[in-house]
Amino acid sequence: MTSPVTKNLSPSTLRRIDLNIKPFVQSNDGIAAWQLANTILPLIAFCVAIAKLTEELTLASIILTPIVFIFIILFLSRSFSLMHDCGHHSLFRSKTSNRIAAFLLSIVHAMPHHPWSRGHAFHHKHNGNWNRYRGPSALTTLREYDKKSKNSKLIYRILRHPLTLLPGGFYYLVIKPRVALLLGLFELISKALADGWSNLVAGRTFRPKVFIANHKSSFFYTKEEVYDTVANTICVSIAWWLIGSAIGYWHFWILYTLVMSVSAAIMIAVFFIQHNFPGSYASGEDNWSYFKGAVDGSSFLILPPILNWFTADIAYHHVHHLSERIPNYSLRMCHEDNKSKFDGVKRLHLNQFWECFSLILWDNESFKLVSAKR
Repeated sequence: MTSPVTKNLSPSTLRRIDLNIKPFVQSNDGIAAWQLANTILPLIAFCVAIAKLTEELTLASIILTPIVFIFIILFLSRSFSLMHDCGHHSLFRSKTSNRIAAFLLSIVHAMPHHPWSRGHAFHHKHNGNWNRYRGPSALTTLREYDKKSKNSKLIYRILRHPLTLLPGGFYYLVIKPRVALLLGLFELISKALADGWSNLVAGRTFRPKVFIANHKSSFFYTKEEVYDTVANTICVSIAWWLIGSAIGYWHFWILYTLVMSVSAAIMIAVFFIQHNFPGSYASGEDNWSYFKGAVDGSSFLILPPILNWFTADIAYHHVHHLSERIPNYSLRMCHEDNKSKFDGVKRLHLNQFWECFSLILWDNESFKLVSAKR
């Protein structure tokens, strides 16, 4: 007799209750600490190595620099995946440990973690509901696209071309958080001046603490996001200054720009294809299902074992969306335990990546992702 755990179910009849998930929602501090160590320590070593190799042009530097560069990108991918787990409070057992680890890893990636994790949580909450969440590229609908002018259509396609991920990735990680911080500061000062003037005219006392407590920023949702961005920016700036002083600022910024641009582009690309693929679940507000968004709106990337290690098994994305509290080191085990139930999950191979990048429009009438070339 077939047990409920191993019996085959068609995708249309699969329910969350049919899946064995609870045993895998357990964090292990020992494994988490070891993952941080086997990621950050080699990353530091490779960064030191590339700085030494690029001091002068030699045969050894020409041969070894590309190899070291690739390893830096791979370890940064793993580092980002671990930071991502911290945002879901799944890497370590305690919320405090996850917050501390996330902040330290956010310095490595120059991206404040708290604002990013809030936005990522929104994605998890609405995955597959394209009325609420249009993906990392902010896709428009097919009808909206058809109404655009020829030039607007061209700009739309260019901005969503894979090659724009290189400058776009650097902007996303390094520049955008600082722009938001500066704009938020200017907004705070201008509103404070306006409020102070109106109080002066009315004969009232301007209370800075009250004003700040009631201020609603257009660039941050919570004050904790502001504090996290300020702290991250201070730490990252100190790191830039120290490393630049040690190896030379031009030397540092050339290497840093290349490394961060490529690593960010890869991370965004992997995230994109995990939800933008042929046949992906693309619902509107009505009849949207969180469960379908997880199983039918998340892909299973078939990667070589070495790439699975460097991406911390994020390829098992359908499992991750079923429960974000499953730590990366348990994703594969959860998949294997429920393997017969996941026959309907979309399998993606490396040679299918380009096809995914063509899906840059949402047809909200046929409820599917489509290409601009029709």
